[in-house]
Amino acid sequence: MPRVTLRLFPLLLFLLLVSAPSAFAAQGLAIDPATCLGCHGDKISIPLMAESVHGRNGCTSCHVEIVDLTRHMKGEVKVGKVQCVRCHKKEAAEHANSVHLAKGVTCVGCHSDIHRITHWNKDKRRVLAICVKCHKDERGFRESVHGKAVLAGNQDSAACNDCHNLHEIKQVGDATSHVNREFHTKVCLKCHANKELVKRNHLPETSVESYMSSYHGKNYRLGYPEKVAGCADCHTAHSILPPNDPRSSVNEANLVATCGKCHKHDSKLFTKFYAHGEHNDREHYPILYYTFMAMTGLLVSTFAVFWLHTLLWMVRGFVENREKAAALAEGHQLHQVEEGHKQYRRFQPRHVFLHLCVIVSFLGLSLTGLPLKFSDQGWAKVLMGIIGGAPNAAFIHRICAGITFFYFGSAILLSIHFLFIRKDLKGNFFQKLFGPESLCPNLRDINDVAAMVRWFFFKGPKPTFERWTYWEKFDFLAVFWGMFAIGGSGLMLALPELFGSFLPGWAFNVATIIHSDEALLATGFIFSVHFFNTHGRPEKFPMDFVIFNGQMSKHEFVEERGDQWARYEQEGITEKFAAKRSSGIVYDFLLKTFGFTAVFIGCALMALMIYAFINPG
Repeated sequence: MPRVTLRLFPLLLFLLLVSAPSAFAAQGLAIDPATCLGCHGDKISIPLMAESVHGRNGCTSCHVEIVDLTRHMKGEVKVGKVQCVRCHKKEAAEHANSVHLAKGVTCVGCHSDIHRITHWNKDKRRVLAICVKCHKDERGFRESVHGKAVLAGNQDSAACNDCHNLHEIKQVGDATSHVNREFHTKVCLKCHANKELVKRNHLPETSVESYMSSYHGKNYRLGYPEKVAGCADCHTAHSILPPNDPRSSVNEANLVATCGKCHKHDSKLFTKFYAHGEHNDREHYPILYYTFMAMTGLLVSTFAVFWLHTLLWMVRGFVENREKAAALAEGHQLHQVEEGHKQYRRFQPRHVFLHLCVIVSFLGLSLTGLPLKFSDQGWAKVLMGIIGGAPNAAFIHRICAGITFFYFGSAILLSIHFLFIRKDLKGNFFQKLFGPESLCPNLRDINDVAAMVRWFFFKGPKPTFERWTYWEKFDFLAVFWGMFAIGGSGLMLALPELFGSFLPGWAFNVATIIHSDEALLATGFIFSVHFFNTHGRPEKFPMDFVIFNGQMSKHEFVEERGDQWARYEQEGITEKFAAKRSSGIVYDFLLKTFGFTAVFIGCALMALMIYAFINPG
């Protein structure tokens, strides 16, 4: 059919309907349109009405109260408000829940041209034209990247309805409310998380991913958008302009003011922060890339060495246990120790107290930090809810960090006391530092490692140790590295305005990577390697309680630390460390319950971490 004929078809159809009252009578219409147009033809354009979406309707389809023409012409029946809901039920239901209805804006407030309205065909320019009738463009939407694209006919670009809907327009509410803060980011993700749309319009493909990997994005994903910055806080809601535009909120000249809305007293240095920095992008963010690669290398190498060590020990330990069981079945023990159950003190009460501080702070930091690290996981949201939300988690995290600094400072003081003040230790500074009572690594540790490896492969006897084993020394020294890496970066992230006054903003990107990966290393190491070395190895399973009461039996002492026992015997000081067996409600119930609970929590967190890596969100 010719194109002209197609365009005239609605008009011809309408004229046909007007000239065929019998057709309307057959449809049950009270009055045919031809009669109505006899009086109202000067106000209603027949051609425009014919081409409108209502062109196939008779007049009384909407004006249902007009059933008696005579009474209507006498003025006895007035034309009432049209009830659009009779046909547009879905739209009316959405409108009923909108802020428009609450403000008294009815259908005709937007659709005033009801007799000539045509289908919008998803042309967003028509939406914009209607909205600006009431919402004057004082916020500069039409000059924004979105507005310009819409006016240019790009139907991918965001128009009013993309963020606020067509009919179900919600009240944004209080600027600090959860609903408002969530809205600031949620509507942006509708488009910017659409990979096809982003690629089609040549937009940055990592905007959403980089935001979600930031502290702001993690809190948003966990359900606490009111505590962090959303997309609109930095880019504004309507006047979104490219960074090179002097009017843009993210233009270099305006960043201090933009960041200063949340970060008071921030500086020009602080604005050097990479808001969408990607550690995988070596070309644009080389500092972040090499920091991430270095931390990844540290994680992989540490876990590779110690997990292999753990696996070999586990297998060899099971074999040794079977050997002991077989020996007992034959009526003798492999290691006969006289008065083997007699107790000796290994740790002083101050050491037990500091270790309890370590346990409390470490579990507190893990419980509050891991949900943020794995914010894309369902269990992270549940755990954060149990804690009481992001604000509570942040408060607890800082309290536990304070405990960490306390026991680290105590360890420094104990080290100073050990090296410079203790009178019961012989020798000068270096003899003390590298002596058998010191936690500083020495040449003996190399021999111990070699002997342990030979035992793993059935090439030699199980070695006996001095006061400290090589893995215990590693744990102790790891605290110093951890305090530098986790503690230093944690302080930076907790006090951004202070450190931002003299450090460039990208230093916080680096601190985020270090803090996150070092925390992952620490938790993974403690909950797997350390737990095995102390509690999970076949010789100690299910738990070694020496750290809770500071005592161990003579049998354990001789079998595990035979060289230390031999030295004490040679010096004649073994009985100096003799102790009475701990008992009572404090040790037998409270401390043991605490110990088992701590191990259970750690193992559960380790399982959740493994699940997160296997099933990324």
